[in-house]
Amino acid sequence: MAKLLFRLNGVNEDEAEDVRTLLQDAGIEFYETDEGRWRISVAAIWLRHNNDYEQARGLLDQYQQERLQRIRSEYEQQQQKGNTQSMLQRWLEQPAELIMTLIAVLLVLGLTLWPFLSLGQ
Repeated sequence: MAKLLFRLNGVNEDEAEDVRTLLQDAGIEFYETDEGRWRISVAAIWLRHNNDYEQARGLLDQYQQERLQRIRSEYEQQQQKGNTQSMLQRWLEQPAELIMTLIAVLLVLGLTLWPFLSLGQ
């Protein structure tokens, strides 16, 4: 019976390709499912044999830990070079997005609190 190993929803293509290569190099048989036409199914990598799960999970955990460390170090290097943006810089580059986000937050907040504010009247 197949066993779910790795969900692909929201995963970068380079990470998904790394996981595929990792499993192929280890000789672990797997297959993929996609989200489907209406995006309600599970996009994932499944193992064909349950007895491969422990090995695959170990390889995947090790890969994800290494990836996390690599991405953190790359981000820290970018920060040291001054190539990262602060939130204020992002807002100043895209003021329309900031204004629309604030309007949406205020609208949701207003609709949420409206019943409580109108009860006293």
